[in-house]
Amino acid sequence: MSIIRYGAEKSGAGGQNLPFARAVEADGWLHVSGQVAMVDGEVVGGNIVEQTHVAIKNLLAILDEAGYGTEHIVRIGVWLDDPRDFWSFNGVYKSYFGEHPPARACVQSALMVDCKVEVDCVAFDPNRKSRG
Repeated sequence: MSIIRYGAEKSGAGGQNLPFARAVEADGWLHVSGQVAMVDGEVVGGNIVEQTHVAIKNLLAILDEAGYGTEHIVRIGVWLDDPRDFWSFNGVYKSYFGEHPPARACVQSALMVDCKVEVDCVAFDPNRKSRG
């Protein structure tokens, strides 16, 4: 079984190297690290709707880079800074995952500065599973 790490060399906010990969693939499974509303190493402003779009687009970009799609997502984890944002978050979320709804957990948690939402996922593609 081989392990592929995506983005372990990339930098985070302020140009700091982050001590984790954006995603790791092993035996057909892809584990994507938590994504927030960050563009070019900086958290974007905005409300929960705007931040949710950016966080999910960041997640989808990593899936695409690794050759996976929304149909491969098995589970998504969601952290909301403010539980009152739950319904607004769900409206945006459904627009991305309505056709292929994965299992999901959603919790309220204090997040890094200025972040309103974080999402991660686990995806599986049986065609990528090693044969050995």
